[in-house]
Amino acid sequence: MKVVFMGTPEFSVPVLDALVDAGHEVVAVYSQPPRPAGRGKRDRPSPVQARAEELGLSVRHPVSLKGAGEQAEFAALGADIAVVVAYGLILPQAILDAPEHGCLNIHASLLPRWRGAAPIHRAIMAGDAQTGVCIMQMEAGLDTGPVLLREETPIAEGETTGQLHDRLSQMGARMIVDAVAELRSLKPEPQPEEGVTYASKIDKAEARIDWSRSASEIVRQINGLSPFPGAWTQADGERIKLLRASQATAKLTAGAVDAVGDALVVGCGEGAITVHELQRAGKKAASAASVLLGWTPPDKFT
Repeated sequence: MKVVFMGTPEFSVPVLDALVDAGHEVVAVYSQPPRPAGRGKRDRPSPVQARAEELGLSVRHPVSLKGAGEQAEFAALGADIAVVVAYGLILPQAILDAPEHGCLNIHASLLPRWRGAAPIHRAIMAGDAQTGVCIMQMEAGLDTGPVLLREETPIAEGETTGQLHDRLSQMGARMIVDAVAELRSLKPEPQPEEGVTYASKIDKAEARIDWSRSASEIVRQINGLSPFPGAWTQADGERIKLLRASQATAKLTAGAVDAVGDALVVGCGEGAITVHELQRAGKKAASAASVLLGWTPPDKFT
């Protein structure tokens, strides 16, 4: 099939690779424009743009698709289908209607749960036991279209957003190849009206840890915000990101810190947690055991 691919972050790259490997003709790749990044704040292409250029594919990065000119250029590609995964721009109806078979979206949740921008983060932060991937026929509403394929997967105990992100990306890549191959035989299933939840974009204010909360809530916050933006706390004026944690049996007051062998244990409003991975200011993320080799932790996190 002639495919237009629309995606931006690392999550989307395996999907692009899978479509190319399956022999589809990717007539154009749409991605968000290069953004300033790194210490020098130089414009850096998105992961999808970088990969598409490696593959010798044509890349476009308009700031909007609302203009008649952009819509005409999109329609002129003559695509059979568009595959959209974490693209980052709203698609006007003219774009949705241009490909012969419309636009398919890969969404990292079990719709209608966690429609919106941050479904992986929200599933872990909410303590969901399972999640999955849906291949959805796009329409004008926010992740409201009928579902062509869905596949569930359990969320492992202690799994971080980064780990789940990688699993769901590979799952989506496999599923979209199946969906495109079986497109004419798939029956779109309308989403139920019950069970709708929204995965709003992560606000930086959500990242600071409140040690008066329960251990279970704090573990979900730490794992759900890892690796980005990273849940954080303070110790002697230093901001420290906590990147992986589990519940502990220790009895400590809220925020109190205890180094037990190569483990870092912190008290909560109810229960305690063991920190397995953290990142001190100006340093790389590392296991708690490695960090404790050269650091005497404070008595308390605030």
